[in-house]
Amino acid sequence: MASTNSKYASRKKRKTRIRKKIFGTTERPRLSVFRSARHVYAQVIDDTKGVTLAHVHSFKKGAEERAGKAACTELGKKLAEACKSKNITKVVFDKNGYAYHGRIMALAEGAREGGLDF
Repeated sequence: MASTNSKYASRKKRKTRIRKKIFGTTERPRLSVFRSARHVYAQVIDDTKGVTLAHVHSFKKGAEERAGKAACTELGKKLAEACKSKNITKVVFDKNGYAYHGRIMALAEGAREGGLDF
């Protein structure tokens, strides 16, 4: 049980260390990613106003399967499309303490393919 707690504590430390440096503005909002065991959630946040500008998630009611890399790439493209409709082209990527590989990297690459710049 101790190793589980230290894993979450380590992620929280990384998250706070990263968030000291990353701040979303109106011109360049923050793209924040949350990864659970099955799903991935992403939102674009303007930290100056404290407002979420766009969001997407992989959660579908009744879906039993895990959102893999392919689903995350599509999610990134959907997010880029939602951002384009609100005239957002540049963002700051906040990986939220997670390692930049797997589903997080797939979402980022999908957002880049969709036209977001970060």
